[in-house]
Amino acid sequence: MTEPLRRSPLHARHVDLGAKFAGFGGWEMPLEYAGGGVLREHAAVREAVGVFDVSHLGKATVHGPGAAAFVNRCLSNDLDRIGAGSAQYTLCCDDPSGGVVDDLIAYRFGDDNVFLVPNAANTAEVVRRLAAAAPADVRVADQHEQYAVLAVQGPRSADVLAALDLPSTHDYMSFAVAGFVGTDVIVCRTGYTGEHGYELVVPSAAAPAAWDAILGLDARPCGLAARDTLRTEMGYPLHGKDLSLDITPVQALAGWAVGWRKPSFWGREALVAEKAAGPRRLLWGLKALDRGIPRPHMLVRRAGRQVGEVTSGTFSPTLRVGIALALLDTAAGLGEGDEVEVDVRGRPSPFTVVKPPFVTPSVR
Repeated sequence: MTEPLRRSPLHARHVDLGAKFAGFGGWEMPLEYAGGGVLREHAAVREAVGVFDVSHLGKATVHGPGAAAFVNRCLSNDLDRIGAGSAQYTLCCDDPSGGVVDDLIAYRFGDDNVFLVPNAANTAEVVRRLAAAAPADVRVADQHEQYAVLAVQGPRSADVLAALDLPSTHDYMSFAVAGFVGTDVIVCRTGYTGEHGYELVVPSAAAPAAWDAILGLDARPCGLAARDTLRTEMGYPLHGKDLSLDITPVQALAGWAVGWRKPSFWGREALVAEKAAGPRRLLWGLKALDRGIPRPHMLVRRAGRQVGEVTSGTFSPTLRVGIALALLDTAAGLGEGDEVEVDVRGRPSPFTVVKPPFVTPSVR
């Protein structure tokens, strides 16, 4: 029997807003809202402000003497590059293969306290691996359902937070703890849209009040469908599509999130060897030259020969064309500006190879 889907503490709010739901990482989450739809929700984030319920994202704490040093020995990025009050994108890689178990955000509260936000479907596995490796005096705790996460994204996001008396002027990838709706919330300058934005980590019981306060300032509720088109325009990878146990950070061009000079992290030996030898495939962007809309697993060809496969594909509401992320064989010698064909439901559709992002980022 399959496990029932978990629900966000905001589920009733989404029902009242006429949300269309879909399963995502074991959670029943809003895909889009009545009166909105993907195009309007996408435009709201690019042009004004939108709010996403991303409470399906995992939450875990690592507490104890040397907790940050322990996390740094496990995850890929160099946590010592940041200090208390900063967050970092990092990867949990498999040892010894170097494949990606998950990508996540690490919030460094101090040397003895790190808060982690993995992806929904992978939280239990990340927690399991860390707990199995932790020293006796370091505790790894899964807090997946204790907190909700609200992502306030768009050019007007700072105005919304300021109107709520929440911190809004801190630097990108830094966070602050502030009082809001009768509790403490973590306000981090992060997001998954390419726009200026914030992610609020709120105790689950306070999430409905936080959601209501944000919507009261004309933020449009946005679902996971718009979140996917926004992140694809930025070339941001999604685990399970563009990163996986079979797709390494080197292949996905995520080597910037690897602390290559660190003496240890999970998967280090395999990744160092792959980087030195050169990967057999690399993640590129593809932009349609006709009306073709790419989807995951569609084949990419050059001169009739298969040279890769689409990992993520969608219609870009901003550019009004199809865009994709695709793993292309390095042996094909492809680069920016080259033309390939994507097999779109049996029809060859021409695409140009590009380097993401597809649109200009405004995260800062």
